[in-house]
Amino acid sequence: MSLSRESIKVFAPASCANVSCGFDILGFALEAPGDEIILYKSNNPGVKIREITGDHGKLPYDERLNTASVAISSLLVKLNLNYGVEIIIHKRMPLYSGLGSSAASSVAAVYALNLLFNLGLNKHELIQYAMNGEFMASKAMHADNVAPSMLGGFTLIRSYSPLEIVQVPSPSNLYYTIIHPDLEISTRVARKILRNQVELTDMITQTANIAGLITGLCTNNYQLIGRSLNDVVIEPTRKLLIPKFDEIKLAALNAGSLGFGISGSGPSLFTLNANQDIATKVGQDMQKVLKKYNLKNQIYTGMVNTTGAKIIG
Repeated sequence: MSLSRESIKVFAPASCANVSCGFDILGFALEAPGDEIILYKSNNPGVKIREITGDHGKLPYDERLNTASVAISSLLVKLNLNYGVEIIIHKRMPLYSGLGSSAASSVAAVYALNLLFNLGLNKHELIQYAMNGEFMASKAMHADNVAPSMLGGFTLIRSYSPLEIVQVPSPSNLYYTIIHPDLEISTRVARKILRNQVELTDMITQTANIAGLITGLCTNNYQLIGRSLNDVVIEPTRKLLIPKFDEIKLAALNAGSLGFGISGSGPSLFTLNANQDIATKVGQDMQKVLKKYNLKNQIYTGMVNTTGAKIIG
């Protein structure tokens, strides 16, 4: 890319973290929604946020507190660069939704910086810096949203120290359906309510499910994927934060979804489906449940996004 370029516009997708049994270690990327970031070169060193849209005034302009600017700053400091940039952030997804909103901004920001200044880093190398932005939002250094948003597809965090991320093959026609109830759940709050200890029998079940899910994804075994989408550690606690959880889950499974779970910390809920028709039917039936209780919601359906962060202008 030419160094004469003065600005760049990129997109980073939303993501579904945990995927039921893979708490903090597994996630996949969505086609939509996501975040757009425009990055401009500036003659003034450092990072300045010029504009934020789509956040209803909730996100900070203070570069020390915004996930996008924090991620960029961490990369500039690490590489000892005295560059200046200005950022425009277009939030194209709900905040506090369990869809990796903070991760998408962080990913888009460092991806854009790398290309704008031709830094020569690959996507895997950029993930660590995007995680610094994510830490600002959740106070937890996790990559289960950042990695799929950056790389696309399913990603497994094999290790955090040192960071090792594995891209997991999956069926080419695997569809997701996401329903987002119109409420907000803070990631920090959702982490605080979790149990500090896990029964040995639950650990055995959970590890068997994550192994089964990875195997099912790699071998296109839809039945195994479905049987493995079962969380006995996190879901029993977090589902209490989501109205009508059990009723929505039953509707999704009865409509033919392979499996159902909480996306990240919620309140968004996800299903995986064997084809587009089922994905559509699942979304409709989940919405019927929420409609009964006058709960507003949004539905997102699509194929698993295998591209991740990309240039759009």
